[in-house]
Amino acid sequence: MDLKPTNNQQIYYQPKDVWVGDIMPYAQDGKFYIYHQRDKRVHGPITDPFGWSLVTTTDFVHYQDYGEVLKRGRAQDWDQFVYAGSIFKAKDTIHAFYTGFNKEFLKEGKTSQILLHATSKDFIHWTKSKNALKLEPQPGYDNRNWRDPSVIWDDTKKEYLLILGARKGQDKHRLTGRLVKYTSKDLENWQFEGDFWAPNLYTMFEMPQLFKMGDWWYLLYSEYSVKNKVFYRMSKSLNGPWLKPKDEAFDGRAYYAARTAFDGKRRVLFGWVPTKVGLNDMNNYEWGGTFVPQEIYQRADNTLGVRPVAEICTAFANKTEIPPQELQTTDTLEEKELIEDTGEHFYFHTKISFSKSVSDFSIRLYRNPATDESYEFRFNLDENCLTLDKNPCYRWYQMMNKGLNRPINLKAGKEYDLKVIVDDNILTIYLDGTALNARVYHKFGHTLSVTVTNGTLQLDQIEFSNDYRK
Repeated sequence: MDLKPTNNQQIYYQPKDVWVGDIMPYAQDGKFYIYHQRDKRVHGPITDPFGWSLVTTTDFVHYQDYGEVLKRGRAQDWDQFVYAGSIFKAKDTIHAFYTGFNKEFLKEGKTSQILLHATSKDFIHWTKSKNALKLEPQPGYDNRNWRDPSVIWDDTKKEYLLILGARKGQDKHRLTGRLVKYTSKDLENWQFEGDFWAPNLYTMFEMPQLFKMGDWWYLLYSEYSVKNKVFYRMSKSLNGPWLKPKDEAFDGRAYYAARTAFDGKRRVLFGWVPTKVGLNDMNNYEWGGTFVPQEIYQRADNTLGVRPVAEICTAFANKTEIPPQELQTTDTLEEKELIEDTGEHFYFHTKISFSKSVSDFSIRLYRNPATDESYEFRFNLDENCLTLDKNPCYRWYQMMNKGLNRPINLKAGKEYDLKVIVDDNILTIYLDGTALNARVYHKFGHTLSVTVTNGTLQLDQIEFSNDYRK
């Protein structure tokens, strides 16, 4: 079990000696308020009580830290742990709707999760409601899983809408996960309205959120019984139906519990890249890790894509321009080393295109020229899939990479923008609105190379930097 922070993050946000858990973002006037859980893992993930800490940023390069602002409760309180929730501003008051969790109550078979409320005037100093909201699990629902409230204003019905994750019954293996809803006229008196969406797809929902872009509503959520990642649905109405896009995710398995915030100009996704048990590529993921921001944008067909936050890319100084490269092959794999020593915190950007015959191309990172070992982002055009794995994967297999894949739909002859950001043991790649994050633990070497199989790969406007300036 990973009980000691060994990360060396310089680009993405992770405070010293803790892991970042669920994030409750809020934004206004270009400033992002990032409420989040800090897990010390003294006895393992999520074993020691935490509240909500706060950092603010305008650029995701510089952060101001306020420490724990929404305090954890006492051992006998409902909010021994301050689990996830959301921030909502009404008039001049900031509201925190959050989940109180008490692990002792859980052991005793009592209701262990309940919705609570606090207010603030300045985002920093919080007063817990004396007449606590205490929205308890309703009859027929699991009293151990009732969490992660999110609030919006429903302008059509002129009322507040609160949704949260729940499940029917007490059997955690059944696909009874659902979102339930409350409504209110004043943010104080709430009426339970039953199920908001019960698709019979998952055992539980986490971190739901509703937001609108243009004419479309989007429902964001995480789940941990099918693919263990972040998904979304879309609808013209808050009443549904909630339509599944062909690509229903923003990232792969190594990006979880994401919520968004809109600062008036852009909508940013706030999720965390998990660590792995024992700092080992072969092992499963743990709860919590490092915060990675990603900007969401709306495509022409109203589906959602993601791209890196611009300021992170521009914070890399002294970018080296590399001459255009062309790799050609007929029935073999061709590889070219582009950078001999990348370092361990770097940015790589290129325009890329390929011929019709190409079956796949890839970016190899942390490559060792002597052993030819590396991590590899591979774009498999025959199977329309982006993956991350070790290469060579011998003896098979060398990495637990379940879920480190994304659907792609790339066309020959079209030019695409490809970006790679590496922050020590976190690898992030973007292409055509598709993102894939990964946590890795072996740096075989420090070269970067590209490959192509069965055709021609063209790289233009290549730039590289490992000079990240804060």
